[in-house]
Amino acid sequence: MMDMLVRLYDLPDIEEDLRRLEREGFLIRRPGAYERHLVADWVGRNFSPKWVSEAKVVFGRQPISCYIATREKKILGFACYDVTARGFLGPMGVAEEVRRSGLGTVLLISALKGLRELGYAYGVIGGVGPADFYARAVGAMPIEGSSPGIYMDILPEP
Repeated sequence: MMDMLVRLYDLPDIEEDLRRLEREGFLIRRPGAYERHLVADWVGRNFSPKWVSEAKVVFGRQPISCYIATREKKILGFACYDVTARGFLGPMGVAEEVRRSGLGTVLLISALKGLRELGYAYGVIGGVGPADFYARAVGAMPIEGSSPGIYMDILPEP
């Protein structure tokens, strides 16, 4: 899985998408420290145990380096940044039932804006799965020779 590079000074405007999602009942926000166990539990039920470890790290940052999407007080997506390596985006994911709603793109751009607020001009999306999504959403470009990158010698799950 390769890494991809994103220009953070040239991110798409998401204000209209945020308003549309809000009309549909979604809220995009940073979780509170008191929600760490809830976010970690949701990530664990929907994604990888390794992502749970990374999702817990964001709560040690100020501001918390994660955005979540909720509707009716139910978590439906998340996007973390500056976790496993400085300047990296991820992990991020959206519940299957709301994929293709634009929620993933808004979470992605919100998290990338978080990296920009930290002073980065470029961000790295590490160990990319859906490369076409990232290229389309934010113009992410493959980084040649980046596999396995920082993810070499990962311990296997028991």
